[in-house]
This record gives sequence, C-alpha cells and structure tokens, in this order.
Amino acid sequence: MFATHRQNEILRLVRAQQTCTITDLANTFAVSDETIRRDLKPLVAEGLLVKVHGGIMLPAQLDEPPFRRRMVEQRDAKRAIAARVAQLIGDGDSLMLDGGTTCVHIAQALESHARLTVVTNSAEVARLLAPRNENRVLMAGGELRADDASAVGESALAFFRQFHVRHAIVSVTAIDAKGRFMDAQPADAALARAAFSQAERRIVAADHTKFGHSALVHVFGADGLDTLVTDAAPAAGLSRVLAGAGVDVICASPAADDTNEEVV
Repeated sequence: MFATHRQNEILRLVRAQQTCTITDLANTFAVSDETIRRDLKPLVAEGLLVKVHGGIMLPAQLDEPPFRRRMVEQRDAKRAIAARVAQLIGDGDSLMLDGGTTCVHIAQALESHARLTVVTNSAEVARLLAPRNENRVLMAGGELRADDASAVGESALAFFRQFHVRHAIVSVTAIDAKGRFMDAQPADAALARAAFSQAERRIVAADHTKFGHSALVHVFGADGLDTLVTDAAPAAGLSRVLAGAGVDVICASPAADDTNEEVV
C-alpha cells in the first residue's frame, strides 16, 4: 500500500473510531510503528489530526470532555492492567469500582464474568456490566459529574458505606516516591477511602505514568492498600516503601506498548 493511500485510510479509521493508537494502526496496516509515524507527520502538520499522549484524534475532539481523552491515554497499559485485575476476580464475587478510566477498562475486562455484585458510582461501569451474565449492579446516587458520568458527594459516600464487598478497586492520579497515593479531586479521594473501608481486599489500579508524581489530595499511604496492579515495576525507592508496607505489586506488561514514546 502506497503511503498516500495509507494516509487516506488512517484518516478514515480515525474518523470512524474517534481515536487510534500507533500500535493499533501499525497492526491494521501490517507495517512498523516508525512507518506509521512517518505517515502521520504530514497529517499532523496540516492540522488534519492532532497527537495526544498515547494516541491520535481529530482536532475537533480536543473540545470533548477530558474523560474521553483520558480513555485513550496509556490505553495499552490500562488494558493490560484491566486484564490482570480481572484475573483476581471470580464469578460470583462482590466488588466496588470507581469511575476512573482505568476502572472503566476493568469493567470491559470483566464482561465475560458472571453473577458479579458490583457497587459503583460510575454510569459507564454500570452500563457495561448491568446487562451481562446475571450480574447485579448497585449504582450510587448523588450529583452526577458531567465529565465522566460519576456520582459524587455525600449521597454517593453514604451509599458505598452500606455494603461489604470482597474487592474494592480504585484508580488514583499520582503515587509519589514516599508511597503516598493521591487524587486530583477531593470527591474521588473520599470515594476511594469509603470503598476501601468496606472491602476485604483493597486494590489500586494505576499505570506507570502515575509514579513519582503528586496531586492535590492525599488519599492514603502505602499501608492503606493490599495490592497495586500496574504495567511496570516502580522505581527502587517506591518499591521499597511498598514492600515495607506489605503491598503486593503485580505487574501486567502490555503485549505492545509504545505509549512512552512520542506519537509522531
């Protein structure tokens, strides 16, 4: 396939799928990642496509809610993490899931599971799991946040505190070198703490880009969780902190992940 033909097909695919990653495009056209990058450079230069961290999208989509952009960022890593978390969940288990993008990927990975009892504040998680395999989904009420269709506030917290579950799975914005887990929004931090207070096993799902950073709200320290599922081992200092707190760190390597590199 000539480059100009492939570029036209790339534009068609992005328009149809809304977002694409380098890996997806390379697999589709059976060429190398570098070939796709060369094809994308003139399309980006002409303003036909826009590069974002971990993907390519149409320029108009930059006005869409940040949640949509976060869904494509580190997508391969999040999918690998989601698949590994799904292996920790058995049919018939009870769990809590928050509304972060990683937890939405986890909900997708759980679609073949059966008879789950799921407590969530996320309309997207509920939409994915409620119609399937005799699952029971309990959806928190409260103020529905426009960005990610998640319920937040005191009503959502009170709802979570009614239940006892086997697994609570939350995402975070950042994990600093001292093992402090942080969120950008106070409402998300409060919900994560509420979920963990009601669970036998406390799981954080976070890709490697969260390591070594801080965010506005401190959620809990390394002693506040049981398991961290990620896509790459933390740096030595953070690994020591987590090990000292008894955290089980599970690394799920993506099958093909070039999200650490520039897209074009």
